[in-house]
Amino acid sequence: MMTMPTMSELIRDTDTGLAWRVVQPAPTTPTALLVLLHGVGGNETQLAHLAATAGKDVLVVLPQGRLAFGPGQFGWFRVAFTPNGPQIQPEEAEASRTALIRWVERLQREHGIAPARTVIAGFSQGGIMSASVGLTAPERVAGFGVLSGRILPELETLLAPAESLRNVRGFIGHGMHDGKLPVAWAERADAWLTQLGVEHATRLYPIDHTISPAMQADFEAWYHSLLGKV
Repeated sequence: MMTMPTMSELIRDTDTGLAWRVVQPAPTTPTALLVLLHGVGGNETQLAHLAATAGKDVLVVLPQGRLAFGPGQFGWFRVAFTPNGPQIQPEEAEASRTALIRWVERLQREHGIAPARTVIAGFSQGGIMSASVGLTAPERVAGFGVLSGRILPELETLLAPAESLRNVRGFIGHGMHDGKLPVAWAERADAWLTQLGVEHATRLYPIDHTISPAMQADFEAWYHSLLGKV
Protein backbone atom coordinates (compact mmCIF):
# COMPACT_ATOMS: atom_id res chain seq x y z
CA MET A 1 0.00 0.00 0.00
CA MET A 2 1.36 3.43 -0.97
CA THR A 3 2.03 5.86 1.84
CA MET A 4 1.09 9.41 0.95
CA PRO A 5 3.45 12.05 2.33
CA THR A 6 2.34 15.17 4.11
CA MET A 7 1.96 18.16 1.79
CA SER A 8 1.75 21.90 2.26
CA GLU A 9 -1.29 23.97 1.49
CA LEU A 10 -1.58 25.18 -2.11
CA ILE A 11 0.85 27.97 -2.97
CA ARG A 12 -0.14 30.25 -5.85
CA ASP A 13 1.91 32.35 -8.24
CA THR A 14 0.12 35.13 -10.11
CA ASP A 15 2.93 35.49 -12.67
CA THR A 16 2.70 31.97 -14.09
CA GLY A 17 -0.84 31.10 -12.99
CA LEU A 18 0.51 27.97 -11.31
CA ALA A 19 -0.41 26.53 -7.94
CA TRP A 20 1.59 23.83 -6.17
CA ARG A 21 2.22 21.92 -2.97
CA VAL A 22 5.53 21.15 -1.32
CA VAL A 23 6.15 17.72 0.21
CA GLN A 24 6.76 18.02 3.95
CA PRO A 25 9.00 18.20 5.81
CA ALA A 26 10.70 20.44 3.27
CA PRO A 27 14.48 20.74 3.64
CA THR A 28 15.69 23.98 5.16
CA THR A 29 18.57 24.17 2.69
CA PRO A 30 17.69 21.92 -0.26
CA THR A 31 20.47 20.74 -2.55
CA ALA A 32 18.21 19.37 -5.29
CA LEU A 33 14.77 19.91 -6.80
CA LEU A 34 12.32 17.25 -7.98
CA VAL A 35 9.23 18.48 -9.87
CA LEU A 36 6.42 15.93 -10.38
CA LEU A 37 3.61 16.68 -12.86
CA HIS A 38 0.25 14.90 -12.79
CA GLY A 39 -1.71 13.61 -15.78
CA VAL A 40 -4.82 15.07 -17.40
CA GLY A 41 -7.84 14.82 -15.13
CA GLY A 42 -5.64 14.34 -12.08
CA ASN A 43 -4.37 16.83 -9.57
CA GLU A 44 -1.20 17.82 -7.79
CA THR A 45 -1.40 14.95 -5.28
CA GLN A 46 -1.38 12.22 -7.97
CA LEU A 47 2.38 11.61 -7.91
CA ALA A 48 3.04 12.42 -4.26
CA HIS A 49 4.00 8.79 -3.59
CA LEU A 50 7.01 9.21 -5.88
CA ALA A 51 8.51 11.53 -3.27
CA ALA A 52 8.96 8.75 -0.70
CA THR A 53 12.60 8.01 -1.56
CA ALA A 54 13.63 11.47 -2.76
CA GLY A 55 15.93 12.15 0.15
CA LYS A 56 15.88 14.66 2.98
CA ASP A 57 17.83 17.29 1.06
CA VAL A 58 15.54 17.22 -2.00
CA LEU A 59 12.78 19.82 -2.39
CA VAL A 60 9.82 17.96 -3.96
CA VAL A 61 7.15 20.15 -5.52
CA LEU A 62 3.81 19.06 -6.95
CA PRO A 63 2.29 21.61 -9.34
CA GLN A 64 -1.37 21.69 -10.34
CA GLY A 65 -2.32 21.86 -14.01
CA ARG A 66 -3.27 25.34 -15.20
CA LEU A 67 -6.63 24.21 -16.64
CA ALA A 68 -9.56 23.04 -14.48
CA PHE A 69 -11.71 20.29 -15.99
CA GLY A 70 -13.87 19.52 -12.96
CA PRO A 71 -13.75 19.29 -9.15
CA GLY A 72 -10.23 18.18 -8.30
CA GLN A 73 -9.46 17.54 -11.98
CA PHE A 74 -6.83 19.53 -13.83
CA GLY A 75 -4.66 19.37 -16.91
CA TRP A 76 -1.94 21.13 -18.85
CA PHE A 77 -3.81 21.27 -22.17
CA ARG A 78 -6.92 19.85 -23.76
CA VAL A 79 -6.58 16.78 -25.95
CA ALA A 80 -8.97 14.72 -28.07
CA PHE A 81 -8.21 11.08 -28.87
CA THR A 82 -9.10 10.46 -32.51
CA PRO A 83 -8.55 7.61 -35.01
CA ASN A 84 -5.59 9.66 -36.26
CA GLY A 85 -4.05 9.88 -32.81
CA PRO A 86 -4.17 12.50 -30.04
CA GLN A 87 -5.11 16.00 -31.21
CA ILE A 88 -3.99 18.69 -28.77
CA GLN A 89 -4.76 22.36 -28.23
CA PRO A 90 -1.22 23.55 -29.07
CA GLU A 91 -1.63 27.06 -27.66
CA GLU A 92 -2.55 25.60 -24.26
CA ALA A 93 0.41 23.22 -24.30
CA GLU A 94 2.68 26.11 -25.20
CA ALA A 95 1.30 28.33 -22.43
CA SER A 96 1.87 25.56 -19.88
CA ARG A 97 5.38 24.88 -21.19
CA THR A 98 6.50 28.48 -20.88
CA ALA A 99 4.82 28.88 -17.48
CA LEU A 100 6.58 25.79 -16.14
CA ILE A 101 9.98 27.01 -17.35
CA ARG A 102 9.53 30.39 -15.65
CA TRP A 103 8.24 28.73 -12.50
CA VAL A 104 11.12 26.22 -12.27
CA GLU A 105 13.56 29.11 -12.66
CA ARG A 106 11.81 30.94 -9.83
CA LEU A 107 12.06 27.93 -7.52
CA GLN A 108 15.74 27.48 -8.33
CA ARG A 109 16.44 31.14 -7.67
CA GLU A 110 14.47 31.28 -4.40
CA HIS A 111 16.01 28.12 -2.96
CA GLY A 112 19.51 28.39 -4.41
CA ILE A 113 19.23 25.15 -6.38
CA ALA A 114 21.27 24.70 -9.54
CA PRO A 115 19.66 23.46 -12.78
CA ALA A 116 22.21 20.62 -12.71
CA ARG A 117 20.48 19.44 -9.51
CA THR A 118 16.93 19.66 -10.91
CA VAL A 119 14.78 16.86 -12.33
CA ILE A 120 11.29 17.27 -13.81
CA ALA A 121 9.07 14.27 -14.48
CA GLY A 122 5.44 13.33 -14.85
CA PHE A 123 2.77 10.79 -15.65
CA SER A 124 0.96 10.79 -19.01
CA GLN A 125 0.30 14.45 -19.87
CA GLY A 126 2.65 15.42 -17.04
CA GLY A 127 5.36 13.39 -18.73
CA ILE A 128 4.60 15.17 -21.99
CA MET A 129 5.14 18.52 -20.29
CA SER A 130 8.32 17.31 -18.61
CA ALA A 131 9.82 16.39 -21.99
CA SER A 132 8.63 19.72 -23.37
CA VAL A 133 10.57 21.58 -20.66
CA GLY A 134 13.66 19.38 -20.88
CA LEU A 135 13.98 19.49 -24.66
CA THR A 136 13.34 23.21 -25.11
CA ALA A 137 15.04 24.56 -21.98
CA PRO A 138 17.79 22.04 -21.14
CA GLU A 139 19.66 24.79 -19.35
CA ARG A 140 17.00 24.65 -16.60
CA VAL A 141 17.10 20.92 -15.73
CA ALA A 142 19.50 17.99 -15.51
CA GLY A 143 16.90 15.53 -16.72
CA PHE A 144 13.26 14.76 -17.48
CA GLY A 145 11.12 11.67 -16.93
CA VAL A 146 8.24 10.57 -19.16
CA LEU A 147 6.13 7.97 -17.34
CA SER A 148 3.47 6.53 -19.66
CA GLY A 149 3.57 9.68 -21.76
CA ARG A 150 4.95 10.80 -25.10
CA ILE A 151 6.95 13.61 -26.70
CA LEU A 152 4.86 16.08 -28.68
CA PRO A 153 5.69 16.18 -32.40
CA GLU A 154 4.69 19.85 -32.19
CA LEU A 155 7.94 20.50 -30.27
CA GLU A 156 10.12 20.06 -33.33
CA THR A 157 10.43 23.77 -34.14
CA LEU A 158 11.04 24.66 -30.47
CA LEU A 159 13.87 22.25 -29.69
CA ALA A 160 17.03 23.62 -28.12
CA PRO A 161 20.24 23.50 -30.17
CA ALA A 162 21.94 20.11 -30.41
CA GLU A 163 24.91 21.18 -28.29
CA SER A 164 22.56 22.16 -25.44
CA LEU A 165 20.60 18.91 -25.64
CA ARG A 166 23.77 16.92 -24.96
CA ASN A 167 23.64 18.23 -21.38
CA VAL A 168 20.20 16.86 -20.50
CA ARG A 169 19.19 13.26 -19.72
CA GLY A 170 15.88 11.47 -20.23
CA PHE A 171 13.95 8.55 -18.80
CA ILE A 172 11.15 6.87 -20.77
CA GLY A 173 8.95 4.36 -18.91
CA HIS A 174 5.94 2.88 -20.69
CA GLY A 175 3.48 0.02 -20.55
CA MET A 176 3.57 -2.50 -23.38
CA HIS A 177 -0.22 -2.83 -23.08
CA ASP A 178 -1.01 0.88 -22.76
CA GLY A 179 -4.49 1.42 -24.19
CA LYS A 180 -4.45 5.21 -23.89
CA LEU A 181 -1.03 6.01 -25.37
CA PRO A 182 0.15 2.90 -27.24
CA VAL A 183 3.73 1.73 -26.72
CA ALA A 184 4.59 3.02 -30.20
CA TRP A 185 4.81 6.47 -28.61
CA ALA A 186 7.61 5.27 -26.34
CA GLU A 187 9.38 3.73 -29.31
CA ARG A 188 9.10 7.01 -31.21
CA ALA A 189 10.41 8.93 -28.20
CA ASP A 190 13.35 6.56 -27.88
CA ALA A 191 14.22 6.94 -31.56
CA TRP A 192 13.85 10.74 -31.50
CA LEU A 193 16.01 11.18 -28.42
CA THR A 194 18.66 8.97 -30.00
CA GLN A 195 18.53 11.11 -33.15
CA LEU A 196 18.86 14.28 -31.05
CA GLY A 197 21.83 12.92 -29.15
CA VAL A 198 20.00 13.00 -25.81
CA GLU A 199 21.34 10.36 -23.44
CA HIS A 200 18.36 8.43 -22.09
CA ALA A 201 17.03 5.18 -20.66
CA THR A 202 13.93 3.48 -22.08
CA ARG A 203 12.13 0.81 -20.07
CA LEU A 204 8.99 -1.12 -21.06
CA TYR A 205 6.69 -2.95 -18.65
CA PRO A 206 3.84 -5.50 -19.00
CA ILE A 207 1.21 -2.97 -17.85
CA ASP A 208 -1.52 -0.64 -19.13
CA HIS A 209 -1.61 3.16 -18.75
CA THR A 210 -0.27 3.46 -15.23
CA ILE A 211 2.87 3.56 -13.10
CA SER A 212 3.81 0.13 -11.79
CA PRO A 213 6.08 -0.50 -8.80
CA ALA A 214 8.79 -1.63 -11.24
CA MET A 215 8.51 1.58 -13.28
CA GLN A 216 8.59 3.66 -10.13
CA ALA A 217 11.67 1.84 -8.85
CA ASP A 218 13.50 2.25 -12.18
CA PHE A 219 12.63 5.94 -12.36
CA GLU A 220 13.77 6.54 -8.78
CA ALA A 221 17.06 4.73 -9.42
CA TRP A 222 17.55 6.82 -12.57
CA TYR A 223 17.05 10.21 -10.91
CA HIS A 224 19.09 9.27 -7.85
CA SER A 225 21.93 8.31 -10.17
CA LEU A 226 21.51 11.52 -12.14
CA LEU A 227 21.69 13.62 -8.99
CA GLY A 228 24.71 11.68 -7.74
CA LYS A 229 22.89 10.13 -4.82
CA VAL A 230 24.01 6.52 -5.35
